[in-house]
Amino acid sequence: MSIRRAVTEDALAMAEIAYEAYAAYLPRLGGQRPAPMDDDYRVLAEAAETWIIESGSGEVCGFLVLDGDLLKNLAVRPSWQGRGIGRRLLALAEDRVRSSGGHLIRLYTNEAMVENQRLYERAGYVETRRGHEDGFARVFYEKRLR
Repeated sequence: MSIRRAVTEDALAMAEIAYEAYAAYLPRLGGQRPAPMDDDYRVLAEAAETWIIESGSGEVCGFLVLDGDLLKNLAVRPSWQGRGIGRRLLALAEDRVRSSGGHLIRLYTNEAMVENQRLYERAGYVETRRGHEDGFARVFYEKRLR
């Protein structure tokens, strides 16, 4: 596995991963598409701090989008889930925030995505609040970085 900055040529793979990763939640969300399913990954690859993780054969397995101290998106292709890729991407996001002088990282997830909530809590994130934003019921988390 290798991690590198995303480039615009990775946009299609990132969009596919977002669709695959979030599609399982559509029934829980009453068919409402999570925002990452509709993001423009070409724009994000150019304008945001976006990273991908690749398998040894070059398959893009997952990605993250970081905006300052806000982890905006972390998605792993379902066929690669359960192998620690999400944890590796979380660690990268934390390292990036730390290296820019930050002491806190924030993220949010949909209230219906309980699997994500468990991952974040196991990784040391603390729920700070729940609320509705942009039509979604969200759970907000943060983690103090050392």
